[in-house]
Order: sequence, then structure tokens, then C-alpha cells
Amino acid sequence: MIVAVTGLAREARLIANPRIVPVVGGGDAVSLERRLADELGKRARRVLSIGICGALSPELRVGDVIVASEVVADSESIPTHTSWTRELAQRVPGAVVAPLAGIDMIASHRDAKAKLYAATRASAADMESHVAARAARSRGLPFAALRVVSDAADRTLPPAACVALNPSGGIDLMGVVWSLLRAPQQIPALLRTAWEAEIAFAILFRCRHLLVGGFASANLGELAFDMG
Repeated sequence: MIVAVTGLAREARLIANPRIVPVVGGGDAVSLERRLADELGKRARRVLSIGICGALSPELRVGDVIVASEVVADSESIPTHTSWTRELAQRVPGAVVAPLAGIDMIASHRDAKAKLYAATRASAADMESHVAARAARSRGLPFAALRVVSDAADRTLPPAACVALNPSGGIDLMGVVWSLLRAPQQIPALLRTAWEAEIAFAILFRCRHLLVGGFASANLGELAFDMG
């Protein structure tokens, strides 16, 4: 069984599969740690961080797929499982194998992304991979991460996009509405952000179909896959 860590409920729905148990972070690292501990105490054999992310490298574009070689967070680096990472990258045409940065707060401004890129040299960032990587490491489980870029490194997200997530991983509509009422001039930027996110979600859905066979056949070396 694979425990798949996502930030959004929509991501969890996109990757739904009988062999996958999703755990949604909802932007709260502490809650995610607790939910992961509950699931990993059952029959988990692998941990996969999967969903959308923000680019840090200026070379990445919306829709690019990142398969993490390592996760960098708080001055530590956690490598991903070598053979599983290699197989995931082979199954997704054009996937970039590169470091991911794990962050607890969204990097919404392009200047913040640039600083994080300079500090970590990670190609992209998300708010779940570091939590998932640490949980997998503490239990000796194989870990991998696959993320799709939804906002480029030079893109600053509008305020409404930064308050859109609720603790269950859904959309906080009231938060978005209040943000728009306070600053209606952000509407064009929000629409563009939503459109680029749709591109990323579409790519993520394609990845899910490309990876379904790999969930059953991934080569984990000495680690057998639990078909349950």
C-alpha cells in the first residue's frame, strides 16, 4: 500500500486508486504529521508526495513535472528512494529529476522564490514533501515525490490565492471573496493563477494514468510491494 501525501483534496481525488491511501495536508504541517502517523502505523509500504508545486528555478514552466532527487528543508537534505525515483521519471516523458524544497508557508512572491532558490538550489517548492520525507525516514519506508509546476518562478501569486486553502484541503470560498472585496484589482491575476493551476491539474491527471501500472510493478530492490 502507498500512502500518497497531497496538499489539496482535489489532488487526492485525482490520484484515487485502490492501492493508494491519500493523506491531505491542507497547508498545516502539524496536522499533516498527525494524519501521516495514523496511516503509516497501518499497512503502509511506501510514501509518495504528489501534487502541484511552485517553481523556484527560472527554467521551469507551468506544467513541468518534477520527480524529486531529494527534499531540502531546514538545512537538511533527505534523498528519495533511488530506484523508485528512477522508475517514476522514466514513466513520465519529459520529467525533470531535481531537488524539491519543503516549506511550511507558501512562497507567494517572486522575490521569496528567488531567495529560496539561492539558498537551496531546489528547482521547486511545496508544503508537504518535507513532512512526508521525514515521516518515511523515521519509519524506514521508501519515499518519492512527484510534483507538477502550477506557478512559475517569476510569478507573484495574488493575495486571494494565498488564503484559498482550508484545513481539509478544500477551497475557502469566503476567504477568497473577502480578499477580492478588499482588493478587487487582483481579479485578473487570480484568474490567471486559476488557469495555470488547471494546466497543472490536467498534467497531474495524465501522470496518474502513466503511473498506475508503476504502482504495482515499481522495482524497490530488496523491498517487496504489499499488494494489499
